Amino acid sequence: MLKSFTRNYEDNSTEAGFQFTFYCDVCQDGYKSSFVQSETYKKGRGLRGLAHGASILGGLLGGRAGDLGYSLERGSDILSERFEGMSPEWQKEHENAFERAQNEAMQHFHRCHACNRWVCDTCYNEDEGLCTDCAPRQEVYVAKARAEAMRRNIDEAAETAAVWQGKLESKTTVCPVCGKPAGTGKFCNNCGASLALNKCPSCGRENAQGVKFCNYCGASMTAPKAAVCPGCGAPVQPGMRFCGECGHEIKP
Repeated sequence: MLKSFTRNYEDNSTEAGFQFTFYCDVCQDGYKSSFVQSETYKKGRGLRGLAHGASILGGLLGGRAGDLGYSLERGSDILSERFEGMSPEWQKEHENAFERAQNEAMQHFHRCHACNRWVCDTCYNEDEGLCTDCAPRQEVYVAKARAEAMRRNIDEAAETAAVWQGKLESKTTVCPVCGKPAGTGKFCNNCGASLALNKCPSCGRENAQGVKFCNYCGASMTAPKAAVCPGCGAPVQPGMRFCGECGHEIKP
């Protein structure tokens, strides 16, 4: 039965030769062993079970040897089924090539003494003798923690920041003549009536069209403005041509 230093591997062997890919249990990056050509293939004896083995290969190796936790016994059964019918010479070559591939790949992997996983050089903390999941590198962990803290601070500051100081207002001008939305121009979009503001005859403040009483002083917007004599300032009734107090001419 084939035994490997890690269960996380893939058999890429074909009738022409042997090759294996071993994967890191942390980052899942793989190391592919050197290709070893089959001597029986070179001699032309071939593989009696080639067609059967190829059909099983398509379903077996669609990805990375399935679940990482599959058992060695099940893996051995599948390999046996896949290579069923191969010649004894080829089987022997296959075992020797697998052992050679393990020795080659082990130079690039380390076993974590805490979780017992096999990891690549990148995922191994050589100072602690553990994988980086069990013992992260201090400088990397500090940099990561600092970056996460900075990101949290930025998010918190963004939540309380006032990025716009304006007021939300929604105004719809209604035509005082037709009663429909008049638009934003000087004349109603529907009937053409003037939308110019009227001045209060009492205080002089501008009010919208159709307002009957001033929004600022409460005076009637329709009552005529009381006139005064330009000479003495006495009140002058509408229609008078001369002031009753000083006789000054009242011009219309």
